[in-house]
Amino acid sequence: MSHHDGTPPAPSVPQIPSVTLRTDPPRILMLYGSLRERSYSRLATEEAGRILEELGCEVRIFDPRELPVKAPGLEEHPKVAELREASLWSEGQVWCSPEMHGAVTGVFKNQVDWIPLSIGAVRPTQGRTLAVMQVCGGSQSFNVVNTLRLLGRWMRMLTIPNQSSVAKAYQEFHDDGRMKDSPYRDRIVDVMEELYKFTVLTRDRRDLLVDRYSERRERAAKEALDPENPKHRIAAKSL
Repeated sequence: MSHHDGTPPAPSVPQIPSVTLRTDPPRILMLYGSLRERSYSRLATEEAGRILEELGCEVRIFDPRELPVKAPGLEEHPKVAELREASLWSEGQVWCSPEMHGAVTGVFKNQVDWIPLSIGAVRPTQGRTLAVMQVCGGSQSFNVVNTLRLLGRWMRMLTIPNQSSVAKAYQEFHDDGRMKDSPYRDRIVDVMEELYKFTVLTRDRRDLLVDRYSERRERAAKEALDPENPKHRIAAKSL
């Protein structure tokens, strides 16, 4: 059933408010996709986290250990609550996964699956910036970052243009876990700088940036049918 009379309303010209950029540290949540003791996605994430802190960000790295596999009845699990709270806290996110069978790992996907598109009227990922990275066991690949972009779009995030893919990751880290000075590390710096800039520029405008004409129409139609809505009562009295 259509929610209009056949003459759709014209789209309104978006009003772009002037925003004074805040100077408080951007809040960045980081997710990685491996439980190995020497996890290269974790090491790359920790290196990126140090870079973000040097840029002035506040960083949280979520530990996926003990996060249950997505299933009904586990919403109150402490790790689920921790992950969801961290996503709500964040203004931007960094996702990093190894490649497994040409795609992201189950460890990583499970984290995204636990972050709902909405919690009541709140959307814990909508409008937040996102940077995507992957680590490879062999030659360089972009399968994972492409999949992460698809997931980010589905979660209604603002995925930045740049990305990082580290080939033969086992060669790129010192024994202490720090990343070696290389073009791969330079690229991660590039990506984190870009994430910082996009986050600062968009964090106070994210609701505007993802506001949709179709959803405004749907809300208006539901409000018109709501007997508790003042506009509905006024229309009923006029009949």
